[in-house]
Amino acid sequence: MSLPETMPYTGWRWDDLVFLALAGVMLGSALLVVLSRNIIRSGLFMVLSFLGLAGIYALAGSPIVAAAQVLVYIGAISVLILFAVMLTQSKAGPAALVFQRQAWIAAIASVVLLGLIGASILLTDFPAAEALPTVHETREVAFLIFDANVFAFEVVSLLLLAAVVGGIFIARRDESADEEGA
Repeated sequence: MSLPETMPYTGWRWDDLVFLALAGVMLGSALLVVLSRNIIRSGLFMVLSFLGLAGIYALAGSPIVAAAQVLVYIGAISVLILFAVMLTQSKAGPAALVFQRQAWIAAIASVVLLGLIGASILLTDFPAAEALPTVHETREVAFLIFDANVFAFEVVSLLLLAAVVGGIFIARRDESADEEGA
């Protein structure tokens, strides 16, 4: 049995509903990244936000970018950040945040920014969307990464390796300095 093109009683398309659900998960978890006092939970909420974005990429018809999102941002960057935080800090955030006195200014700036974004969306004449999204072949993307831009790819991998080694070195050095001072 196949699903109808639109939801019964509402007339919404299923892909629109899935997009709204993924966008809600992404925005909600991004808000929890900022508001959570436990830094490990903030990192896990960041992973959830990246998963929502990968789902939006897949829904937009770009599974290669969705897979890259999962591999690079969730599999590498988020794990690296969580690993560095676990090595270097305690997992509890400060009791009183420094920027709490600026909450009213931030709220006013947020409302102004929301108004500007809303006005630009409402006043812009967007062209009609294509019926089917453009799908890029995996072969083309692999050619761009591993043939045309292989030098940049290798430089980025070396920079990431240097960052990991440097982070471990700094974490080890701080532990040895603490033991000598005690």
